[in-house]
Amino acid sequence: MRKLVYGMNLALDGYIAAPCDDIGWSVPSEELFQFWSDQLQATDLMLYGRKLWRTMSSYWPSGDQQPDATPAEIEFARRWRDMSKVVFSSTLDTVDWNARLVTGDAVAEITRLKAEDGGRMSIGGATLAGAAMRAGLIDEYVLATAPVLVGGGTPFFTALDNWVHLKLVETRTLPCGVILTRYETRR
Repeated sequence: MRKLVYGMNLALDGYIAAPCDDIGWSVPSEELFQFWSDQLQATDLMLYGRKLWRTMSSYWPSGDQQPDATPAEIEFARRWRDMSKVVFSSTLDTVDWNARLVTGDAVAEITRLKAEDGGRMSIGGATLAGAAMRAGLIDEYVLATAPVLVGGGTPFFTALDNWVHLKLVETRTLPCGVILTRYETRR
């Protein structure tokens, strides 16, 4: 069975985006960017909701060709392009960049993918991850908590019907002040 990991940058007050989907507060430092690049390298399959897919696919297909791209950004762009991706959306017609589109029941498809042999899967996007959370499909949570309060917006965690017990497996503070925490779901 594959492991499903949900991780994103979030503000100290728990939001992954401020109102109007503003993520300007979350510009990663070199260390944070390297952390996420390492996470991507450890992932075999990325699962995206529509909004995060649009954000990622608007930049990373050519991120390595930007004149000011750092070596880490070049590496990340190449990894991102090459990896398999599944995009969940009822409004998109097509996806590209080594991705396939799922328009049906996301929880059923994620459950099917988890049951397959293979490596780690990562899920991104609050709505998609929220559905997986409520269905009890998330095995690990990775939080990169920035020292900023945004006051509202899109929360990292969704409302749940039941408690989810977690075990802290890692905590680390980056020089930029971001605190990285990893929790495994206790079953």
